[in-house]
Amino acid sequence: MIIRAFEEQDKNEVISLWKECGLVVPQNDSAKDIERKLEVGRDLFLVGLQGHSIVATVMGGYEGHRGWINYLAVKPSEQRKGYGQAIMRAVEALIMQKGCPKINLQVRNTNENVLAFYSAIGYGNDNVVGLGKRLEDDS
Repeated sequence: MIIRAFEEQDKNEVISLWKECGLVVPQNDSAKDIERKLEVGRDLFLVGLQGHSIVATVMGGYEGHRGWINYLAVKPSEQRKGYGQAIMRAVEALIMQKGCPKINLQVRNTNENVLAFYSAIGYGNDNVVGLGKRLEDDS
């Protein structure tokens, strides 16, 4: 898998991948999420390619205190081939280069497979409650 920064022409293929992976929810407009990301830290938005097809994505962030991971996706037919680990290592390295001391991410507590994946690559439960407030309704 070749990992590179997201490019504008990737948008439709990335959104299709996110839908296939069950990451698209009504309260988040994926196209708007991409537009917002391209305004802030676009270098931390990565895609993984197998041939000419996007098979993995990750959207990283760093605001000066903590790093964040969003939209990690690996095409279901390509899972368990190390692509998730590879693209996570790539985004972690980029975030670390910015001076970030710790990365946070959120996973629904019912998503046992994803929790197991993150545990296997060194992420642990911080025993905190994730809170959020929508400032813009995308639906």
